[in-house]
Amino acid sequence: MHNKSYWVVAGGLLLVGAPAAHAATTDNGQFSLSAGADYSSGKYGSTTTTDIWSVPVTAEYETSNWTFKLVLPYINVSGPSDVIPGVGHVNNKNPKSRGHGHGNSGGTTPVASTGSASGLGDVVASADYHLFTSNDQSFGVDLTGKVKFGTADAEKGLGTGKNDYGLSLDTFKAYGNWTAFGGVGWMKYGSSQYIQLKNGFNATLGASYKLSRNDSFGAYYYYRERIATGGGAQSELTGYWNHKFNDSLRLQTYVMGGFANGSPDYGVGATLKYTF
Repeated sequence: MHNKSYWVVAGGLLLVGAPAAHAATTDNGQFSLSAGADYSSGKYGSTTTTDIWSVPVTAEYETSNWTFKLVLPYINVSGPSDVIPGVGHVNNKNPKSRGHGHGNSGGTTPVASTGSASGLGDVVASADYHLFTSNDQSFGVDLTGKVKFGTADAEKGLGTGKNDYGLSLDTFKAYGNWTAFGGVGWMKYGSSQYIQLKNGFNATLGASYKLSRNDSFGAYYYYRERIATGGGAQSELTGYWNHKFNDSLRLQTYVMGGFANGSPDYGVGATLKYTF
């Protein structure tokens, strides 16, 4: 979808890591760089497993009211072309996509089989505005706009080749060492001549616990309604751990389990973040 007149209407959070309360920042702002590694595996309702590796690099700039992010991922996918990273199972009619042509028994329509491909994934840009933060910073509300550019190669089955647009509304509330968080959202998904998607709502609900000045852990549940014919809803539970080495360097690790055909069966990952 390249028509820039599309606007999204409600909010949510689509996470790779975990949400967290926004700490106070100076008016001068802070710049950070992150690098991670993520792996997921699942059958997505079929009999064939799809394995996805992702190495995202994130640039982030945060002020007292705004947070801007740009994520550039490199991905590798092994499995049938009917599974698209970040989307799940679709009816992929692209005759050049990953795995197509293998198993064709004389028909004119290529048969989707398995294959492997790698390359640049979909670049994601987002802008987060802190609508409200209480004086003691125990409660806050954020509004985030996001654009997923269709930079992943559709003919390799790495993406749809179309842009997606989203808006999210998220909140958190701290109770001592505990923090509850959640959000609701909506995405406008782009469709191509080969992959047809419909718009969808999503929601997140979770909690974190601060063990010490440098360590915290938490878990959250994520749901996204079905957006593709032949696909399924996403339903996932993620547990994570954060460790701060010092004021500049942080590490986050996570494990995830999926409960629906739109999600992988499981996933693991880690991200290292440095703040300048």
